[in-house]
Amino acid sequence: MSLVLSGMEALGYGIASATERPPELTGGAKNTKIVILGAGLAGMTAAYELSKAGYQVQVLEARAFAGGRCQTARKGFKHTDLIGHEQTCDFDDGLYINVGPWRIPYHHRSTLHYTKAFGVPLESFVNDNDAAYVYFEKGAGPLAGKPVRKGEIAADIRGYTAELVAKAASAGALDAPLTGLDREKFIAYLVNEGRLSKDLAYKGTEGRGFSVNPGAGVNPGPGKELPPYAFKDVLDSGAWKVLSSVTGYEQQRTMLQPAGGMDQIAKAFEKRVGPMIRYGAVVQKIKQSPSGVTVAFKDADGKPGEVTADYCLCTIPLSVLKQIDLDASAPFKAAMSGVAYAPVNKIGLQMKTRFWEEKHHIYGGHIYTDLAGINSISLPSTGWQGEKGVLLGYYAFGGEAAKISAKTPAERAAFAVAAGQKVFPEYADNFEKAFSFSWHLAEYNLGGWAEWGETGRKDSYPILCEPDGRLYLAGEHLSYLGGWQAGAIESAWQQIGKIHARVSKA
Repeated sequence: MSLVLSGMEALGYGIASATERPPELTGGAKNTKIVILGAGLAGMTAAYELSKAGYQVQVLEARAFAGGRCQTARKGFKHTDLIGHEQTCDFDDGLYINVGPWRIPYHHRSTLHYTKAFGVPLESFVNDNDAAYVYFEKGAGPLAGKPVRKGEIAADIRGYTAELVAKAASAGALDAPLTGLDREKFIAYLVNEGRLSKDLAYKGTEGRGFSVNPGAGVNPGPGKELPPYAFKDVLDSGAWKVLSSVTGYEQQRTMLQPAGGMDQIAKAFEKRVGPMIRYGAVVQKIKQSPSGVTVAFKDADGKPGEVTADYCLCTIPLSVLKQIDLDASAPFKAAMSGVAYAPVNKIGLQMKTRFWEEKHHIYGGHIYTDLAGINSISLPSTGWQGEKGVLLGYYAFGGEAAKISAKTPAERAAFAVAAGQKVFPEYADNFEKAFSFSWHLAEYNLGGWAEWGETGRKDSYPILCEPDGRLYLAGEHLSYLGGWQAGAIESAWQQIGKIHARVSKA
């Protein structure tokens, strides 16, 4: 199935963002009041589009700022997790880490619709870099526990594979019914793909790099190519596991990011819907009647409040919503338990020099590892050749994320630095400051994103996509783009379309 989807995308029949523009809300809002719970991307998308159509919108947000998961930690940013760890980011001016979403695939057209409409400047996000390292400790052979350039591994594994297949095809030993001209074309492809010699052998390629780089004059002159690793050593290392001839649907090689941090998207929304948002409003109860919805909340001072509207669009994560006193049908409530939320950790490490650029010549991309609790180290795709930089020291999920999040912020930083030192000898000496974030320990999220299983998608998901009385749900959890901003935006588009159709009929 994945090959079919990739082929469709390549041919222009993409299943990228299902819709590129918000629904046309024509026909009048009829003085209808909408209360929106949550000022994340889904909530603010709904508020923006509904208010443009004439609806009376009130947004309740538990935090003191808008954006939901779309958060960027920079100097002054504060966070206290459920364990009680308090942090205030003290990165140098201009430096930041996106603790929530941090990249936008080129085909997430719904997200890009708003960055363009709101004039949010974008820059490239390097999501694939052959110069970056692969560091696998659990493999065997001379490459295990050694930083190896991803491009070297890619060239060698594909070269040796192409050699084996080309020789088999040339000898007519393939099961595939290749005859005559087809066989010649296939072998020509393999020669090109694997950079094979005339005798169909892989002997390395200049594309994987040089031990002595080419230069002027006769010294160094043409340079000296790096010899390939032995086929067995590449296989034993396990480093090939990070390779794919076709990228995953969400992990495109071409990605984008807002200049200055992902929260620039949230701020652009907030600029337009801010007057509709009541901050510090923690929802306590959602009650329905045949004619409307009443939401009870406590404000930042602990004082009770109440909002009544004709309809409610709730974007609160299901992990949090199921703990709120909710007036909904039994099947609807039961469906909210049909999904789990992912433990997710991130940590930003400020370094006093950009040694990855200066010493290792790596500009952006990811260092893939098999280190427990680390997963990957990501290098910034901004501030090129600056004095300092903030890299992503770990991006971990599941049980390993839960283990590391139990540490204090100082212990998390020490853990991340010790791991990075295995890849870069300059790591520890350059480390200055850290800021860590665990989404499963964030009070108003309780997880990074919704993780639907097959049963949940079949039995629970369809129920939650439809309204329960006058209550509608939206968010990344009600999309097949889980964890992505496009999922939140398009879910909101779908639900406000349903609300408007219902109002228009009334």
